[in-house]
Amino acid sequence: VQLVQSGGGSVQAGGSLRLSCAVSGWTYGWHCMAWFRQSPGKEREGVATRDNSGGTTYADSVKGLFTISKDDAKNNLYLQMNSLKAEDTGMYYCAFKWRECSFREADFGAWGQGTQATVSS
Repeated sequence: VQLVQSGGGSVQAGGSLRLSCAVSGWTYGWHCMAWFRQSPGKEREGVATRDNSGGTTYADSVKGLFTISKDDAKNNLYLQMNSLKAEDTGMYYCAFKWRECSFREADFGAWGQGTQATVSS
């Protein structure tokens, strides 16, 4: 599985950004895709997950603000980020794992290259 990210950029607080992750390779079957982020001075943390049935989970800090989705026809994963805050600044990564979803970074075997999102206050 290969993941290639696009999107991101700079926005003022309160604005929105959409991240994209193009997925290639064999992904049929029970699997999970996720978005992680690493903010300056912090460890990488899970932001949102989506399983192959469309079930989603979110970190408490982004619930109601971020939406993870997938276009199966294009095989693209997205993260729509609304009402952004300065603390949402960081490098965002999409990731893939087989079987059930988790927020454990070590469980994910494929990663995108990362894309920067910067929110200015």
